[in-house]
Amino acid sequence: MTESTSARLTIKQFVTSDGYRHNYRHWRPATSRPKAYVVALHGIQSHSGWYEHSSGKLCEAGHEVIFVDRRGSGLNEKERGHTRHKDRLINDVVQILTEVRNRRNEEAPAAPVVLLGLSWGGKLAAVTAAQHGELIDGLALLYPGIRAQVHPTRWQRFKLGAAEAVELEEKRIPIPLDQPSLFTTNVEKQNFIQSDPLALRDVTVAFLYANRDFDAALGEAKRTIRCPAVLMLAGQDRIIDNPVTREWFENLATQERRVHEYENSGHTLEFEPSRDQFIADLISWLDDLCIVT
Repeated sequence: MTESTSARLTIKQFVTSDGYRHNYRHWRPATSRPKAYVVALHGIQSHSGWYEHSSGKLCEAGHEVIFVDRRGSGLNEKERGHTRHKDRLINDVVQILTEVRNRRNEEAPAAPVVLLGLSWGGKLAAVTAAQHGELIDGLALLYPGIRAQVHPTRWQRFKLGAAEAVELEEKRIPIPLDQPSLFTTNVEKQNFIQSDPLALRDVTVAFLYANRDFDAALGEAKRTIRCPAVLMLAGQDRIIDNPVTREWFENLATQERRVHEYENSGHTLEFEPSRDQFIADLISWLDDLCIVT
């Protein structure tokens, strides 16, 4: 394992079963027994570096955060924007969850392992939680990509269909989120998104096939998620369909559900004025989960 340290976080790596080397940002609290272990998954365009503030605050509150850059995203330069299929992404998450859970069992057996998914990562988190519920004790979904308002253009759909017809799985398609204002009302953060060299701007046809398969799996997923769950929505979200997402969440199998909606916030809560409030609410939910488990 290689690592480099900056401020309160450490960048580490793990290798999945197919040999892919993943980078992740790791926040470890000063205590030898974290209150909870949080494995976090970012959105389609973002990466773990967008969420350093909230992750640091969770760490200060005593929770360990393992924020994984999805294969082909963020610090992971190999196969940018590509995955072979849906199950490959799920297997990546399962492997890091298994490693974290084994370490938890040695360090702090009573501490919950929580899977946290933001935006598109919420879709991946939800399906993983449904299929591998034995690995987690709680699910946190922040403005999750259960149903999107933003869709590919007619031309982009045509290109995808043409690529599928001739089996061009590595053909690249632009992500239809080219306006930073979709993510946040904060002009400074819009400029950051626009110039971020690690942000993902396009994905392969194979990734879009996987995305389609995730969408198909979400209906069944809500019937099998039985762990405590929290949903956080941005009231002014221009990317996520909040009513459909809330309805999906309210039909989860679990009865331990909590919902927060930040009325005046844009999609990426990390960049909005409500940032401190959503972090406080998330810490409160984690602390309550620690008491229950």
